[in-house]
Amino acid sequence: MTSPHDPGPGSATPPRATQWTTTPVTADLLRGALDVERTERGLLPHRLPAWARAQCADEQLATVEAQPSGVRLAFRTRATSVELHALRTKTTYEGAPPRPDGVYDLLVDGHLTAQASVTGGDELLVDLATGSKETRPGPVGTVRFPGLPEGMKNLEIWLPHNEQTRLVELRTDAPVEAAPDDGRRVWLHHGSSISHGSDAASPTTIWPALAASLGGAQLINLGLGGSAMLDPSTARVMRDTPADLISVKIGINVVNADVMRMRAFTPAVHGFLDTIREGHPTLPLLVVSPILCPIHEDTPGPSAPDLSDLDEGRIRFVAAGDPAERAFGKLTLNVIRDELARIVKQRAADDPHLYYLDGRDLYGDADHAELPLPDQLHPDAAAHRRIGERFAALAFGPDRPFAAELG
Repeated sequence: MTSPHDPGPGSATPPRATQWTTTPVTADLLRGALDVERTERGLLPHRLPAWARAQCADEQLATVEAQPSGVRLAFRTRATSVELHALRTKTTYEGAPPRPDGVYDLLVDGHLTAQASVTGGDELLVDLATGSKETRPGPVGTVRFPGLPEGMKNLEIWLPHNEQTRLVELRTDAPVEAAPDDGRRVWLHHGSSISHGSDAASPTTIWPALAASLGGAQLINLGLGGSAMLDPSTARVMRDTPADLISVKIGINVVNADVMRMRAFTPAVHGFLDTIREGHPTLPLLVVSPILCPIHEDTPGPSAPDLSDLDEGRIRFVAAGDPAERAFGKLTLNVIRDELARIVKQRAADDPHLYYLDGRDLYGDADHAELPLPDQLHPDAAAHRRIGERFAALAFGPDRPFAAELG
């Protein structure tokens, strides 16, 4: 008589159960995060340290700095199957269809090999009409990457750029070790939601990640949606963060939040650059002005949401300022570009490693005619790729500010 667990004569040998190795996620497995927070539901990567978060109790900043744009797990292993248990916070908007799930990109020895998403998680429900927010808790989910190549290899799991993610544990069918330093230069970048990755397809296709890959650099991304406001605390973070290359993309948030006029803007830019230079006096420092954004080229902010097509999943923005207010110091993108170019030219007389890049060289009139901004503010996935490729050529190319022979 055959036992229920005996395959019997002539039966195929059943497959062996996977022997999993469980690895707690710790800071040494992360790249691109400047701080980590241990919570009851997993390790939360932060892109700003705790002291900087404490100095600006803005809810928008708190939300976006905890979205892990540019943050990735990096490790070496012989594993052919990898599972990551994670708890996401997904933002949805009252009255709008659900947004696409965040994407995890898996790189094997530097090459994009697989993509996946996680289910479950918390939901942050936002009512754009009233500004109210409600969090609905949900369970931990699992993202799986089976069928990986045999042998020792370097793996990177890039976390969704637009979903706050708590990391619970890593499971593999072979042990893992933290990836060693590969010797690439570290590029520290700060910008707005465009640098954060709004409307990009996945975390490795946000324009700074693409540019870093093409330029052979390791990215630390301080693209903070709606929060590139020339905050002194952000400048101090950049001053204190080890890096080889630095860029700051300034302007669109200052306009669309209507936070300052020319009288405050000019000294704020000088102060921001002064603070960075305290920690990095001779590194290549590239100041980038805004890409083309027709609604704010000559019309001041603030930006205001147009919710007329919200039920179809579309949110657009309009410029709510009055062009006549430019006479009283209100800022537009053209005004900001002129002033940034002037400031950099003035400072470059004593700072030979300071450079300026007009954002319209990354995305200008011809690009807008071909790839218009879907919501009037943010580039789509195709435009992210174009901006990343252009930045790589204009910053990392021969005789450019971030060229290896210059850096």
